[in-house]
Amino acid sequence: MRLTPRSTEFFDLLTEAAGNLVTATALLREFIAAPPAEREEIAKRIHEVENRGDDLTHQVMVQLNKSFITPFDREDIQALAARIDDVLDAIDAAADLAVLYRVDELPPGIDAQVKVLSRAADLTARSMPGLAKVSELEPFWVEINDLENEADRIYRRLLAHLFQPGADALTVLKTKEVVEQLEEAADAFEHIADVVQTIAVKES
Repeated sequence: MRLTPRSTEFFDLLTEAAGNLVTATALLREFIAAPPAEREEIAKRIHEVENRGDDLTHQVMVQLNKSFITPFDREDIQALAARIDDVLDAIDAAADLAVLYRVDELPPGIDAQVKVLSRAADLTARSMPGLAKVSELEPFWVEINDLENEADRIYRRLLAHLFQPGADALTVLKTKEVVEQLEEAADAFEHIADVVQTIAVKES
């Protein structure tokens, strides 16, 4: 039988980190809807959220080093914090690249991809407080998997639009990098769910 510490610090930190995802995806929605001239300022705000995510990941690692007993295996806690941070990194990169490359015209359908990311962020944020009863989180990883499949379908359609005959090659390459970062974010959400499922199997 696993000894469980009374402290909820890991749960609290991971829940806060997941809440950060909601903030980031809300800013991403704002980013893609904004005129190109306003996007640099929103990208800076996204980067601030990403920095906060880095701080929370660091706090988790510090707490791991200080704790003799942890609620789950140490590598799973570390992986969960890292995968949450991966989502933020990808969102930050997408916004930064769009600004740096001056991708003023984002492809139609990108709003659908961002909506999927927002749904995944909301679901993750709602589910992280349930880590204390991780066996009850099966609906979380099932729905996240469904969302990732939806994101894949949207990604393929975005690529099909980009590679239409006659498209400017340089514009295609720059825009493709932005779109790929959004796909990376969707994949990272699935990786979060995979870690949660792994924890549930170990705890069963």
